[in-house]
This record gives sequence, C-alpha cells and structure tokens, in this order.
Amino acid sequence: MENSEKRLILFMPSMEGGGVEKNIVIIANYLAKNLKNISLITFDKKFNKKFDKKIKIINSNYSSQKKYSKYFKYLISLYLLIKEIIKTKKTLVFCFQANMYCIILSKIFNFKIIVRSNSSPSGWSNNYFKNLIFKILFKIPKFVIVNSYVFKKEIDKKFSINSKVIYNPLNTITILQKSRKKTNLKFFNKNDLKLINIARFTDQKDHLTLLKAINKIKNKLKIKLLIIGYGSNEKMIKRYIYENSLKKIVKVINYQDNPYQYIKLSDCLVLTSLFEGLPNVLLEALALKKFVISTDCPTGPNEILLNGKYGFLFKVGDKNQLANLIIKYSKNKKLYNKKIILAYKSLQRFDFNNCCNKYLSLVRSAT
Repeated sequence: MENSEKRLILFMPSMEGGGVEKNIVIIANYLAKNLKNISLITFDKKFNKKFDKKIKIINSNYSSQKKYSKYFKYLISLYLLIKEIIKTKKTLVFCFQANMYCIILSKIFNFKIIVRSNSSPSGWSNNYFKNLIFKILFKIPKFVIVNSYVFKKEIDKKFSINSKVIYNPLNTITILQKSRKKTNLKFFNKNDLKLINIARFTDQKDHLTLLKAINKIKNKLKIKLLIIGYGSNEKMIKRYIYENSLKKIVKVINYQDNPYQYIKLSDCLVLTSLFEGLPNVLLEALALKKFVISTDCPTGPNEILLNGKYGFLFKVGDKNQLANLIIKYSKNKKLYNKKIILAYKSLQRFDFNNCCNKYLSLVRSAT
C-alpha cells in the first residue's frame, strides 16, 4: 500500500450513528496515518468531519435533509463505487456494509476486496437461499473480518470459511476525556439506581424487554432509566412508557455524539439485544467503570463479560430474569464493584493501537 498507485476505498453506504460508524471512523483515521490514497464512499454526509482530511470522501448529491431507505443508499453508493473502480483499476475495497453486493461487484469488475461482518449471522442469515449465496460469496474476499471469537466460530461453521478476528479498537483515553464534559441533564437523583441504555430503536435492540422489566420492579426500587438512541421504534417505545405510567422514571433522548458524559452519570448499563457482533457500548461502559447487565445474545456480550465474571448475563427476551438481576445488583452494589475492577483490567484485549495495527497489517497483506 506504500505505492501511491494502489488505492484503498472504504465502503459504508449508510452512516446513521452507532457502533459500526464508530469503528469505521477509528479504523479509517488510523489507516490514513500510515497509508496514502484512501477514499471513503458513503451516501451520508453528516459524519464527514470526523474523518482525517487525508481521506477523500465521496458522497451522493442527494439532500441530507431527506430520509432515504437503506437499500436506496446502497444502490447509489454502489453506483459511486463502480464509477471509482472504472477510473482506477488498481484498487482494494474494504467493505463495512452491503457485503453481498460489493462482493458481486468485485467479481464483475475484478478488484480485490476485504469485508467486515458486523453482527452475528443468527440475526440475518435464517433464509436457506441467502445462506447458500453467502456460502459461495464469502469464498471470494481476500479476508472476512469479524470482531469476536464466538462470532468467528459461528460464521466459519455456517459458511465454511476461515475468518479473521480483530476486536473493536477501544480508545479509553478519548472516552475518559469526553466523559468529563458536563451535561445539563437533570434526571438522575442521588439515591436513585441509575440505569442507562444506548442503542438504536430497532427490533434487534429489544427495548420492550427492558421496559417490561422496569415496569415489573418500578414499585420495588428507587430507579431511573435513561434511554439514548434513534430509529423506527421510537414511537412504540414512547407509547409503552406512556401507557404504563413510566414517564417519571424513564427518559428517552435522541442519539448523542458524546454518550460518555451520560454513561458517567449512571450506575449500570443495560443491553437487551437479540443479537450483536461485539457491542461497543459494553466496552465503553466498562472503560468508565460502570456495571453491565446484558443479554447472553450471539455474539459478543459473553466474550466481553467472560461468561458473567465481569457482569451479569441473562437470557434473550427474559424480562423476569432481567428484573431480578437489576434488584440483585441494587442490593449489593458494593459487592459487585469487584466485578467492575476485574472488567476494567480485562480491557487490555481491546487495546486501541494493537487492534488498529491488525487492520493495517491485513490491508497491506491484501494488496
């Protein structure tokens, strides 16, 4: 990649805010410090300023004020990719999204490709024909990257491949710095058990299980829950809060560019996902020495929390178990501080420079 004639294109059609977006920003900026001739193709413009100025950003010409479907963004971004490939034949594409379509284009236009799969196949590959297509297509990329070892075991078995594991790079210094910024939030009280959930408002994140657990214990504990996110299920979430008289103890706010200042105010982060890859928000909470309660979903939480050594795990969708674990933590907070310390020490596995350098090595070896 030192040869400036060779071009690296990072491909992420839809950037709306979340774990994958955080990772592509971190990885892209690290690569830009070590490589030349890097471009990023994305439909959305709102995250452009987060990327290193050395990276050439190629956006669509569509208005950023309107909402477009994910597949429309894919279509336009794939068209932009084709235009760039035609202009520069010597290209390596690093795909973070729309993997299937990008792999097909790599065969048609004969360019090298690396793909990063972001979430467990159990969430997106339950269709027989889709599985068959991916089993064929995943043989084509130079590398298929996943972000946990359980994820690797699952995807390798399902599609008969040999994926590469690179953990999400965790920049604890940046997280700590941003957590020190003050917020005007006046919601948590001193004697409350302060819970926080940060996730897109989608079915995958299963906010209803969390809200049902809170509804079950609302008269047993002094409790407050802050939910941060965005997405199509926002009305459903707010309707449940209203219909179950939870407005005084549950607050919903929009996606925050700096969630760390809110995590810092909390006692415990709760994740209720049906499936994941390696959820960044768990790592960020542990970096701020907060207790974590998470579903034991495929994949990531179990690996991060080491089968419950560093936090609580509960069965996906089990509101009763979650409710009991929240009560359990509230009654023994000092006891479970030991888990927080152990969890914090375990974060060396996600060392920023080590993980980023693994990406750099794979990119260099793919050319």
